[in-house]
Amino acid sequence: MADRVLIIDDEAEQCALLAELLSRVGYSTESSTDPYQALERAGQVPFSAILLDLGLPDVTGIELCEQLLAQCPDVPIVVVTADTRMIKAIEAMRAGAFDYLTKPVDPQRLELSVTRATQRFRLLRELRRLREAGRTEPQGALLLPSTSPAMQRMMRLLERVAASEASVLIQGETGTGKEVAARAIHERSVRAAGPFVALNCASVPPALLESELFGHTRGAFTDARTERTGMFLAAQGGTLFLDEVAEMPLDMQAKLLRALQERLIRPVGSDREVPFDARVISATHRDLEKEVKARRFRQDLFYRLNVVGLRVPSLRERAEDILPLANYFLDRFCGHTGRSPVSLSYLVAERLLAHDWPGNVRELENCMERISAIARFEQATLDDLPEHIRLPAIAATTAAQDDEPVIHVDEFRRRHIESVLAKVSGNKSKASALLGVDRRTLYRKLDRYNRRADARKHGDQPQGEGKE
Repeated sequence: MADRVLIIDDEAEQCALLAELLSRVGYSTESSTDPYQALERAGQVPFSAILLDLGLPDVTGIELCEQLLAQCPDVPIVVVTADTRMIKAIEAMRAGAFDYLTKPVDPQRLELSVTRATQRFRLLRELRRLREAGRTEPQGALLLPSTSPAMQRMMRLLERVAASEASVLIQGETGTGKEVAARAIHERSVRAAGPFVALNCASVPPALLESELFGHTRGAFTDARTERTGMFLAAQGGTLFLDEVAEMPLDMQAKLLRALQERLIRPVGSDREVPFDARVISATHRDLEKEVKARRFRQDLFYRLNVVGLRVPSLRERAEDILPLANYFLDRFCGHTGRSPVSLSYLVAERLLAHDWPGNVRELENCMERISAIARFEQATLDDLPEHIRLPAIAATTAAQDDEPVIHVDEFRRRHIESVLAKVSGNKSKASALLGVDRRTLYRKLDRYNRRADARKHGDQPQGEGKE
């Protein structure tokens, strides 16, 4: 559905002009020359943005702006006026206006302003929907309702593999939630009533790893004053999760392989083998196939662990889930500390969507914990964000020289879209969100700009030139 824009101007000709300019770029418009009728209409129809002329009879544009915002606080208002004095712009912004345009209105400036306004409206609406969706505690962050195709594919496979006894290898970047995925498999399996035992192989010194896994007898080595049950037996009847299995030394890999093949373990210092009954799920942030080729990981163990492979997508690949996850974590931390709930402001949400999240879900979780700890108001502000998210690095650009040719507006738009796509590593969902358009519109615009550029290159008049 096209975004609907309300145009308020006492001159019918100006309303018609603005409506024509906006309809050319895909907006649905409605016009009113009566400020009181417009105020009533704004309360009845879900407009995505409002264009408001400041020079109105009977009521000033500033007064009407305040009344509209009191009635529709989420709808951005772009004020339009023939008065070019800066004092007017400041006055309008203080009244709550989103942007400020002067007459005669430049079509490109109008499109840019309304696009930003409607993008802001959609983001505010999504934030409100998330706040009103309820505060039900999910079983884990991974299991939040997700619109991400990558997550939905992974969850479908997770549900199927959970019912089996097959070994599962979970791969994914650090912080994506591999252990949460392993727990979800365990909780959906026939072993759900048994223990879930997790061991991070990278956190245990190589000399002690065998004892951690298989246990040891009293006196097996220095300081082994008592007998110890290893992780395999501790997970009896349940699931053993081996995180960062790629960090395991090669000699230990051979012992692990034999244990998995024979379903027997030999405690350190013991002369007898003990059977175990535990399902093994392993995980790593490394590409194990590359590790096998580099001879840092045993190929036979890889096949034993990778009966079913599961990949947890990075947060960059599931941009649709950033705000739902952020709200979930923020509610959880506020609940744990007993403080009043904190919501996300539009500007904070915009920064969260623009960030690359190299630390994935764990980084987002830490960010929300920080907000819950230091936020001073009921709505988070930019100051509550970590500096690297609040102040993203801006790529250096070459200053334009006086003799450089003027770039056609289509070429400027095309470059802008391509730069946004490059910034988000080609993530179409994230680029669409940042640009304020859906994916089909994004591709349609790129295709149109490219065709027009080709036509200008050959000296032709592009069809529909000036209709953007």
